[in-house]
Amino acid sequence: MQNINLLYLLQPIIVILISSVLLFYWHRKRHFSWKVLLFSLPAYAGAIALKIVVQAPTIEYVRAAGPVALGAYFGLQTAIFETGLAFLVAWIVIHYRELGKKDSEGYASGFAFWENAGLLGVIAIINFCSMYFALSSNTPFAQPLFEQLMTNSPELFASNTEVLCSVAIGTFERMTSLIAHFACGYLCFMAAYHRKPRLFLLALPTMGIVDALIPFIGDSLRSVMIFELGAFALSVMFLLIAWYATKGLREQQTEKYVACISS
Repeated sequence: MQNINLLYLLQPIIVILISSVLLFYWHRKRHFSWKVLLFSLPAYAGAIALKIVVQAPTIEYVRAAGPVALGAYFGLQTAIFETGLAFLVAWIVIHYRELGKKDSEGYASGFAFWENAGLLGVIAIINFCSMYFALSSNTPFAQPLFEQLMTNSPELFASNTEVLCSVAIGTFERMTSLIAHFACGYLCFMAAYHRKPRLFLLALPTMGIVDALIPFIGDSLRSVMIFELGAFALSVMFLLIAWYATKGLREQQTEKYVACISS
């Protein structure tokens, strides 16, 4: 019996490594509290749970209405749930002095970490390995599982060349997600810390616009590549906007720090 291609494991492994490097980079640079991982988890997990609750009874009706309605449906959910909870959790932990200014990049990195290293990293590895070992076992469940996967996910049995192409595209997509989640989490934290509603308004479309474009991805490799490049460009643009919009606040904080040392 043919088994699924193990090369698919490369994508979650690479994404976990990059997500972890981002966390450790900002920890070394800013010395943020590792509690950011604890607090950014409910911000992300809560948003996913709300999406599931909303989509379970409604998504088929919206899908039948066409790609424009479906795009707005995905975009609004992401903007309201992910951005809204990222801001709400940041506001709560800042209000109770659990996190401070030095934790802004750490909170943003944690928000990106749970999406990419958690949900689409560790859990993906567990699911993939479970299927691989199930197909390798001599049990009554192996053949039905094989037939189900061949029907619903035949790409899992693709050749090495096809899998490596898919892994490259998937990894590039995760880089886009990392950038978008970081920009959103950073803006939400800074908005809560400095009480700047305009930063929260800037954060709202950061990921919502990208998700709103998902229904318009074509089936061909060319259309997928065009979408991924466009999504990456949008994410980088939002990151630059986030960095520029908070430049004055960072400079103000640096001046206060220098004045405190001088005195």
